[in-house]
Amino acid sequence: MATSYFQDGLTSSNGDGLGTLLSPPAPNATSTAPRSNALQNRITNVLSSSYADLDIRDTLSILDERQLKNTAEARRNLRLDVQQELIECNGEIVQDFGKVAEQLKRVGTAIQNLNSSCAAMRKHIGAANRETGPMLDEAKSILNDRQQVETKQQLLDAFKAHFVVSDADLATLTSTAEPVDNAFFRVLTRVKKIHQDSQVLLGTENQRLGLEILEQSSRQLNAAFQKLYRWIQREFKSLDLENPQISTAIRRALRVLAERPSLFQNCLDFFAEARETTMSNNFYAALTGSPVDQDHPVMGKAIELSAHDPLRYVSDMLAWAHAATVSEREALEVLFISEGDEIAKSIQAGIESEPWSRPDEGEDAPVFDGRKALNELVERDLAGVFRQLRQRTDQVIQSHEDATLAYKIANLVAFYGSIFAKLLHGRSILLETLTPISESAMRSFRSIMRDHVASLHGDLAITPDDLHPPEFLIEALNDLKVLMKSYDTSVITTDRTQRTEGFQPILHEALDPFLTGCENIAKRMPSPNNHIFALNCLIATRSVLSLYPFADRSAELQPRMEEHEAELTEAAYTWFLHESGLKELFENVNTTQDLASSYQDPKQLALMAQQLDAFLPTATEDARAFLAQLEERLLARRVIELAAERFCGGFERVEELIVRADRERSQLVNGEAGQDDEEEQVVLREVFPRTSDEIRVLLTPPPFFLSHSSGVWHLGVQAWIAAISSRSVLFTSRCRASVVFFAKWGDTMMHSNIWPHPPGKYTQEQNR
Repeated sequence: MATSYFQDGLTSSNGDGLGTLLSPPAPNATSTAPRSNALQNRITNVLSSSYADLDIRDTLSILDERQLKNTAEARRNLRLDVQQELIECNGEIVQDFGKVAEQLKRVGTAIQNLNSSCAAMRKHIGAANRETGPMLDEAKSILNDRQQVETKQQLLDAFKAHFVVSDADLATLTSTAEPVDNAFFRVLTRVKKIHQDSQVLLGTENQRLGLEILEQSSRQLNAAFQKLYRWIQREFKSLDLENPQISTAIRRALRVLAERPSLFQNCLDFFAEARETTMSNNFYAALTGSPVDQDHPVMGKAIELSAHDPLRYVSDMLAWAHAATVSEREALEVLFISEGDEIAKSIQAGIESEPWSRPDEGEDAPVFDGRKALNELVERDLAGVFRQLRQRTDQVIQSHEDATLAYKIANLVAFYGSIFAKLLHGRSILLETLTPISESAMRSFRSIMRDHVASLHGDLAITPDDLHPPEFLIEALNDLKVLMKSYDTSVITTDRTQRTEGFQPILHEALDPFLTGCENIAKRMPSPNNHIFALNCLIATRSVLSLYPFADRSAELQPRMEEHEAELTEAAYTWFLHESGLKELFENVNTTQDLASSYQDPKQLALMAQQLDAFLPTATEDARAFLAQLEERLLARRVIELAAERFCGGFERVEELIVRADRERSQLVNGEAGQDDEEEQVVLREVFPRTSDEIRVLLTPPPFFLSHSSGVWHLGVQAWIAAISSRSVLFTSRCRASVVFFAKWGDTMMHSNIWPHPPGKYTQEQNR
């Protein structure tokens, strides 16, 4: 764009524009003050003007477009030039409006001509309407009649297409010569729709047509369902459930036939009878190995070939029945159970369509449960198989007088019963067949066990010399192991309390009578044999019962074992008193006064000391020999230790009385006047020199009893001898020789491989 007006005016230094006005004026003495005020006013006005106003900006833009120069002449003529341009523009506008007025005149003339033409046309149209009006009314009436006729024709065609079945479709629906295929189900669906829609016609004033169509469709439906019912029966006769490719047509037919509950139930009854016969024949074929027909050969060996093994025989029959139940259920589930419970919906619709099938007032309408019906059908199919199974199992139980076999069969049947309960339901008819089998086996088990216990009267009168558990208890414990293993593998529940409670009746029958017999035998034995025998029996029983947590009776057996252990400890203590010769001393010496006679005649006390010295070197081994028939070595060791500890306690009491008596005797002798100094004084401590420490050491089992190596053996013996020697200066050479003898004997036992054997494994002669 060209240089603006203001730029020219401001940059001009020689012109007369705004630059001249803004430049400092020449000094004039006469007019300096007025000119200065005028210039200030003009500058103030210029500076106070707002150039942000849109009008001013537009005006300046227009001036800038004209490219006016900032000269005095241009400023003087600017107003005139603008007014001249305004007048010229107004003149052009007036000329344009004149042209518009002329055109409007021509438009008005055209409109008048059109109005005249329209008036003439209306005149002609009115005359034509008066002449053609009657003909149009007649044509309109004819068209209305035609439309009504066409509507009636369409209604008739639609009625015939919907409510009338053609002869070909009727033959497809009811004729037995026609197959049951997709065309049959298509026509059947159409007739059911006609029967349903015909009820709408009953709501009209004239119900004759609706009644006729309803009656006709009912006859057609009944004939169709009868045809379908007979066709399904024929298909059931040749149906092979073992074939995984079951026809979809029969599944569809069953879902459709369910709309007639009576026919559907008759069909199920027929099917159940046929399948029961088939399954019974198949079971018999599996038992004997002879096929029912050539198309169904028997796979595998005949079950009766394992009849020599009764448990396997019964197990194979139950396994076959279980496999047959699973396969039958799967096949029937494919056949009768569909997605969306279509059979249940069809049966419900059939109940609503059959008034005689509806429940009475006040009764709840039955709800069809497909799974329940399936389970009942499976039960009916396998009823014959389970009858044969029960008969043959009862024969096995009755023909074998074996308690463990009867119990195994009972557990096996109960195990399969729990499987069938999960597969079908808890109140299944098949379980009502299996439960008596299990109960019969348990009755046989209890009867055989009681007869066996009754036959043991002769054995109960025999007292075993070796005090080992009797043969009948060993046999009972072996049988109990078998029973516990069978129970452990057959019981499904994992709750320990339930498992324990479930096995208690078995222990009551298979163990308690034998333990009672052992107790009766022990009552006839002298002590301590009775306690050793009872402990051997209880220990053997506890070791067997501890194999399985559900049979563990440790809490019940422990008090009885502790009672016998206490009695045996008492017997061992009595043996210590008798063998050591101190029984009379322990029983009669309770105060120092009881020892007064020993000062007059110390021979008896000396004899006791000699017998004690003879007893101590071999006391521990003699005690072991005393309890050699007790099978548990640790228990025998504990009994000996307790008895020895009690013996040591009694010896400490006697020792204290002897020391006190000597002290009192010495004081009494020293205080008497006229006592003969040369008379020999008797000191009981010298007559009876043994100390309680020596007794305790000698009665403590040496360390080599716990060692199994020759080196450790000798080290233990040497340490024991050193301990005894250091604690007693009166350790006689006889005692030392005895200990050395035992060390050599122990070394011989180690090298002869006799000692490391488990307790109770070596002979009585080796024990000695």
